[in-house]
Amino acid sequence: MSKYWSNIVSRLTPYTPGEQPKDKSLLKLNTNENPYSPSTKVLDAIKLSVKESLRLYPDPESNDLKETISNYYGLSKSNIFVGNGSDEILAFIFQALLKKEAPVLFPDITYSFYPAYCSLYDIKYKKIPLDKELNINLEDYLINNGGIIFPNPNAPTGIPKRLVDIENLLQLNRESVVVIDEAYVDFGTESAVKLINQYKNLLITQSFSKSRSLAGMRLGCAFADEDLIEALNRVKNSFNSYPIDRLAQIAGIKAIQDEDYFNLTRIKIIEARKFLEKELFLINFEVLPSGANFIFTRHKSKDAITIFKILRESGVMVRHFSEPERISQFLRITIGTMEDMQKLISILKATL
Repeated sequence: MSKYWSNIVSRLTPYTPGEQPKDKSLLKLNTNENPYSPSTKVLDAIKLSVKESLRLYPDPESNDLKETISNYYGLSKSNIFVGNGSDEILAFIFQALLKKEAPVLFPDITYSFYPAYCSLYDIKYKKIPLDKELNINLEDYLINNGGIIFPNPNAPTGIPKRLVDIENLLQLNRESVVVIDEAYVDFGTESAVKLINQYKNLLITQSFSKSRSLAGMRLGCAFADEDLIEALNRVKNSFNSYPIDRLAQIAGIKAIQDEDYFNLTRIKIIEARKFLEKELFLINFEVLPSGANFIFTRHKSKDAITIFKILRESGVMVRHFSEPERISQFLRITIGTMEDMQKLISILKATL
């Protein structure tokens, strides 16, 4: 601990992202990136935008991008917020909406940035245990709270919640904000965006990193009632009034507009996921039901660390979580191309 640090720094446990290797020959299935390139319309628009105008600040309100998003989802532009990745938006949400007297509630096995934000902003929180099948039981959240947040589908398990269950929670929990982190929603999970106009306490975040192949661009969006959006804008404009750069705004617009490419690539990923699930089952793996671009799986007799090391030595990277103990025998595997999945299965069949 440095004498120059603020008191809070020594108490922080920062989020640890998945490894980004320098060896580009590795098959990278550890960080849930999209295996397909961004749309050519996105790439062409970025190239055309690399010009003299980069000396100027971008539109601080990202109005054209918000307009594109609002038209796509059938919402008002006033219901849209955009940020430098959905992680930045989540940081604003914790600061603007979840710092209350009662604790914010989230699953005990979920996105590990949630407790990190709570530590950073000194927010009380309570972890709600997943059930024996590693499902989120939303009935457990009907207790005193300062807000509720969970991913749908959950991460790292990939298990989705039904929209009817989410709406039931919203009907019974009207005094605090319910945040649904839909980073992976486009791979087979039903979005709750259609409920925005019905529930003033609902806020949804989405990412351009996964289904729209823009992880390197850092872009995310949120949907909510105008009152909640105003809270986010107040925090944003007290922190950084120009979070979305010119190129990111252009990329986001074109990614939304190229719906054909979006659907083509996400359907390919869903098909590759189904193939991997079937093949893993045949070699004695248990696979949790997934609505994401990854699966959470364990072998019925082989140790997870052993499999992790075998794959790494064979040139394949997957993700292992040693904590909590209850998921220490699981591996999270990003869905790549069909060829990637065939390579993975060939290695597992040859080595197990």
